[in-house]
Amino acid sequence: MGAVIHIDEIAEKLAGQFEQTAVERDKTGGNAKIERDLIRESGLLKLLIPTEYGGLGGNWHDVFQVVRTIARADSSLAHVIGYHFINLVTPHLCGSQEQMEFYYRETAKNNYFWGNAFNPVAIQLKAEKTATGYVLNGVKTFCSGSVDSDVLLVSALVEGQDEPLLVVIPSKRIGVDIKGDWDNMGQRQTDSGTIIFSNVEVHEEEVLRQGFYASEFSQLRLNIATFILNHVYLGITEGALQSALTYTREQTRPRAITQTSAIEDPIIQHHYGQFYVQVEAANLVVKKADLLLQELWDEPEKITPEHRSDLDDALQTAKIFTTQAGLDITSKIFEVMGSRATSSRYGFDRYWRNLRTMTLHVPVDTSIQSLGRKFLLGE
Repeated sequence: MGAVIHIDEIAEKLAGQFEQTAVERDKTGGNAKIERDLIRESGLLKLLIPTEYGGLGGNWHDVFQVVRTIARADSSLAHVIGYHFINLVTPHLCGSQEQMEFYYRETAKNNYFWGNAFNPVAIQLKAEKTATGYVLNGVKTFCSGSVDSDVLLVSALVEGQDEPLLVVIPSKRIGVDIKGDWDNMGQRQTDSGTIIFSNVEVHEEEVLRQGFYASEFSQLRLNIATFILNHVYLGITEGALQSALTYTREQTRPRAITQTSAIEDPIIQHHYGQFYVQVEAANLVVKKADLLLQELWDEPEKITPEHRSDLDDALQTAKIFTTQAGLDITSKIFEVMGSRATSSRYGFDRYWRNLRTMTLHVPVDTSIQSLGRKFLLGE
């Protein structure tokens, strides 16, 4: 781990740079090319790659810390780099040993930035078998990080096959049209728009050979995106709280003539006490899930269905709590800052908009009901 001892410093430096233009870029939207290149130059794209393949030899705790640090300043870029790691490890989870080594080495050598065309809910992309592999035709949506990526992780449906096909292809392959049409109210620079595939050739060696359900280890792929998102959620919340603290201390006006500063206001103090409890609790439930993931990642051959069930319970609990606490705090910060804080020049509303946009994709109601059923019925 000696190679990654300065990861925190690198992440903090990037976050500081991103924070300077975050409000302006949130209004502009589109691709954050300059900032993506700063991530490339930082070396962090190789963080999770083992040293024997040319990487930095980091672990999931390192990744989560980087994602959360950046999310405090700019959750769009945290989302993009987080999804890079999810896609990068998919050949490790769902491919052969040779494919794992190949994609780790190639990414380390070429500093690849991985993009996403994976969305398993979107069923508009079809793969047809050919003599040399497959051909892709159709559309993928919510393709986070696809613009300005070097390679794409793609899932597609094959007729007569229940499990989706997983492939890795260059982003600039002929027939791949990355539209750059993401224009939602939050996560404005995640490039989570549409990709159109027109007779895109996929070679046999680009097909991940094991698939989702080859082992208990490979099925971790179904969970890891939520781990990344939990840290984005928590980073957004921590960033919002820090911005509110600074504003309250420096600019919020006292509401009583007997007070010389807003920080003397008992109501404001009460709100900050509640915020503190919510963030502290969120940190604990997230940490519990993170520790379980790292343990299973380090000993893949020992994973049992019971391990994965425990992991899923911890993960869903963390997701529910970070979502609820985050939405509450990013809304209520205005109650401790006052009406002047709603000025568009501050962009404080972006914290709620970003979190609200992300947390709608898989609503927590489903997770809460699932946990309730399991707890109530013992399933």
